[in-house]
Amino acid sequence: MARKGFILLVFLALTTLSSIGSAQQHSSVAEVLSLNRSTFPTGFVFGTASSAYQYEGAANEGGRGPSIWDAYTHKYPDKIRGVSNGDVAVDQYHRYKEDIQIMKNMNLDAYRFSISWSRILPNGKLSGGVNPEGIRYYNNLIDNLLANGIEPYVTLFHWDLPQALEEEYGGFLSRRVVVKYWITLNEPWSYSNSGYAVGSFPPGRCSKWLDSTCFGGDSGTEPYIAAHNQLLAHAAAVHVYKKKFQNTQKGLIGITLNSNWYEPYSNSQADKDAAIRAVEFMFGWYMEPLTTGRYPKNMRCLVGKRLPKFSKHEAKLVAGSIDFVGLNYYTTYYAANASKANKPSYTTDANANEITIRNGVSIGPQFGPSWLYVYPKGIRELLLYTNKVYNNPLIYITENGMGDIYTDPTLSVEEMLQDTYRIDYFYRHLYYLLSAIRDGVKIKGYFAWSLLDNFEWKDGYVVRFGLNFVDYKSGLKRHAKQSAKWFKAFLRKD
Repeated sequence: MARKGFILLVFLALTTLSSIGSAQQHSSVAEVLSLNRSTFPTGFVFGTASSAYQYEGAANEGGRGPSIWDAYTHKYPDKIRGVSNGDVAVDQYHRYKEDIQIMKNMNLDAYRFSISWSRILPNGKLSGGVNPEGIRYYNNLIDNLLANGIEPYVTLFHWDLPQALEEEYGGFLSRRVVVKYWITLNEPWSYSNSGYAVGSFPPGRCSKWLDSTCFGGDSGTEPYIAAHNQLLAHAAAVHVYKKKFQNTQKGLIGITLNSNWYEPYSNSQADKDAAIRAVEFMFGWYMEPLTTGRYPKNMRCLVGKRLPKFSKHEAKLVAGSIDFVGLNYYTTYYAANASKANKPSYTTDANANEITIRNGVSIGPQFGPSWLYVYPKGIRELLLYTNKVYNNPLIYITENGMGDIYTDPTLSVEEMLQDTYRIDYFYRHLYYLLSAIRDGVKIKGYFAWSLLDNFEWKDGYVVRFGLNFVDYKSGLKRHAKQSAKWFKAFLRKD
């Protein structure tokens, strides 16, 4: 009853916001080669991550209502690579027991998943009715995870806003939209930037001068409004949890933020400053308010009146509203100083250009999606930065991984399971993660993205991030890739 009650109360809070006006290396060569679970601190958590729309399927089953991703993928299929949607996804709604056995076989400690808002509240809010089948599904999922020794880490919002709220309020442009380990929001930057600055995610809004295919919007104001309201929604949900549940449940609640790391393009002070601004406009946009109750100084100066302000009450509510921060890291770019753009847009407000090649050399190998360049050291730099600038918060790496694309139609399933490059990716990132821990960063867990190949948003099913291969041509059968087998050995408890 407590779990069900908390889920409902937090979703209620999310929908009724109107009341809230060069580093030392500590490892020998031998130790590096033997990196495994025992190399990490006792109690360090290893898991994999997923999200409801990317995994569950059963879009029209079990009383679920439509989300903005349902509406977007069906109305504008050409905007999704491969012209696909999440109606079936990888069918975890029906296969969760099978998938939990895969986790158990991999020696995983935890599983991060999200709750589909429209599966719990099909019409988006409590007054529209609660779906008991949705509650039952998540209770069964959580109970089965616990029965198999796997700790649930639950994300309450992973971008699949109920379509009813988008139509009634305009989604996160309105202030009225607002387990033991709870994550309120996943990557509010991605939601604000992709949904309201560049228009590549639903609701697909941006300035027409930036992209003529956008469905209206203003890239100079709306991303900041959406981000602001997400922060207030997060704080409202945290307030509910801390007031009604935390004392008895003894759990933790936080938020998951994503950020690239940025290296200066040159040794000039201008490029060094640009790299800091780039981090602030992506990571500090959220982390600074969560720490101090205000936006970064560079954002306040460069965005000016377009940047919303927190009232004193709101600032007090937002500041310190995390027991931990979830951090999603994938890639690093160079940042070069840029002059002020002629037209206001979040995409140019930082006066910093993202660059991937310097002196003819890429910053790292590019895999899968066009934006992902492999730069393992970046995770360490981002962690040390967070530790220094934001008062050493408790951190979980809630996503880290790499995608690939199989362009050769003659490849067999067995050939597609040989992902040794993914093993190298994880190994190098874990090495730098361990280095950050030894330099004093408080990191308590690591979640690989992702357990299975899945619906990768605008990349559809073309890009595969899974440790386990999903055969879309043969009934969604799961096959362990070499990376899954490596993780199993890495996590073996002696």
